Amino acid sequence: MTNSVYAGIDIGGTTVKLAFITKEGNIISKWEIPTNRTEEGRYITADIAQTVKEKAVESKIDYKNLKAAGVGAPGYIDVENGIIIEAVNLGWKDYHIQSELETLLNIPIVVDNDANLAAAGEKWKGAGAGAEDIVAITLGTGVGGGIIARGKIIHGKSGLAGEIGHVTSVKEGGEHCNCGKRGCLETVASATGIARIGMKAIQESREHEGYLQKQLLTAGTLTAKDVFDGAKKEDETALRVVKIAADHLGFALSNLANSLNPQTIVIGGGVSKAGTFLLDFVSDSFKKYAIPLVARETDINIATLGNDAGVIGAVWLAKETYGSE
Repeated sequence: MTNSVYAGIDIGGTTVKLAFITKEGNIISKWEIPTNRTEEGRYITADIAQTVKEKAVESKIDYKNLKAAGVGAPGYIDVENGIIIEAVNLGWKDYHIQSELETLLNIPIVVDNDANLAAAGEKWKGAGAGAEDIVAITLGTGVGGGIIARGKIIHGKSGLAGEIGHVTSVKEGGEHCNCGKRGCLETVASATGIARIGMKAIQESREHEGYLQKQLLTAGTLTAKDVFDGAKKEDETALRVVKIAADHLGFALSNLANSLNPQTIVIGGGVSKAGTFLLDFVSDSFKKYAIPLVARETDINIATLGNDAGVIGAVWLAKETYGSE
């Protein structure tokens, strides 16, 4: 087996995704385990250590060739000291994950926010490959983001740089956000936010036979996918909702681009599965609000790595931090 193997670990609220990856970025093996959140997540790191050791044997990896591991986790993270300040959905608070895993695995560990590492993954091997200045945004249940400038992840004073989902999009009368504010981008551009706007549009519409109305009647609920499916079928209400969400997103991204001047913006997450249909609307809004030169020179791409972005980005960070040998 090749030298300089790295472990990528992406801790989510439901599963932990893991992979062994070479220094060139080739995946040797990847797998996942359930995230054991009982007793405030006290067993998660032990489960990770056990599965890494077992999988190394199964994958015929000589453990001395396992150089380091990168770990992505949700929440607020003190990256310099490897401490998760708070990850509500895992039950962790002031958790010294770096030292814990270094003791369990006996290899160097580096930790960062999961959205930052997804951005790093796309920069290394995905839709931002070749770019040194990237803004990445993940549109899922919430909205995450990461900023990479001159090849380095930007953290800011408190480690909160890249919290794109909490850019204020609705100044007055906006919906409550989980962060404690109102009107965040997350409330209007996430899968949850798009579904909510769709429900509101149905309630306000005089149309009773449209695609969204029928979907709600049949399923008893409405999802972001329903909204995009309806928009693609030229349902008037659904199309209006997509345009609203895309305009908020294009506006937020244009302001970030005007400030940061990235080479590439990458849009990922479940909502991005709408592909070019979403991208076309977002690009139109982006061009409307961005400085003309920025609008011309900024590439906006749909993410390509899917669920692998986090583990690939984690390995990129481990490789950058601890070297190739």
